[in-house]
Amino acid sequence: MADPKLSKYLDEFEDIPGTLIFNTYRSRQGFNLNQFCMSLMKEENRKAFRANEAEYLKQWNLTDAQRDAVLNRDWTGMMREGGNIYFLAKLFSTDGHSFQHVAAIMTGSTQEEYAKMMLEGGRNPKGNRSKSNPSL
Repeated sequence: MADPKLSKYLDEFEDIPGTLIFNTYRSRQGFNLNQFCMSLMKEENRKAFRANEAEYLKQWNLTDAQRDAVLNRDWTGMMREGGNIYFLAKLFSTDGHSFQHVAAIMTGSTQEEYAKMMLEGGRNPKGNRSKSNPSL
């Protein structure tokens, strides 16, 4: 059984709006998803994936949610299912996209809006610190 003090501590990180912490739980959950992404470092694997994505994914023992997130390019969904952004970079690079492009999608903005927000110091922390207490 998990240590209740540790569980309470980890749950606090789940309370941050718009943030998915890559912790040990997500690391284990996303192992196969992240290994799939790493496979895309090899050109022959990128070619095989592009030729038939669904077929290529069958060798990675992904959950249905992980597979669907990959096929739909649901970046937040992949992170929710244990994907680490640095591993996912192999996938969005295979698609010809940048971090900025994917971050803009994940924040619901255009690349230009996202870049401007980041150049101006990022999102305002007011109201973005706690789902359970939006006044923070």
